[in-house]
Amino acid sequence: VQLQASGGGLVQPGGSLRLSCTASGLFFDRNDMGWYRQAPGKQRELVATITTTLKTNYADSVKDRFTISRDNAKNTVYLQMNGLKPEDTAVYYCEAALFWWGQGTLVTVSS
Repeated sequence: VQLQASGGGLVQPGGSLRLSCTASGLFFDRNDMGWYRQAPGKQRELVATITTTLKTNYADSVKDRFTISRDNAKNTVYLQMNGLKPEDTAVYYCEAALFWWGQGTLVTVSS
């Protein structure tokens, strides 16, 4: 199983980014998917999850700013991030079924 994340980068406060994570080697539509992040010196934390039935869950810190979605035809899960803040700076990881993890993509929010 491979999870390939992309879309990270440097953005100014208030800006937007969309992360993508494409999976291979698993039955994508049968797995809950999610995004986690880890900031320097901090533990990895939940950002958002989406189930096979499209039920979503968000960390309080990103509610109303981030949106998780999935496209089963493309084996891809997305994280649309709007209104980015410096405290959103972290390496973002996608996961499948809390068992398989991607390599991470760095998001830096700074002016």
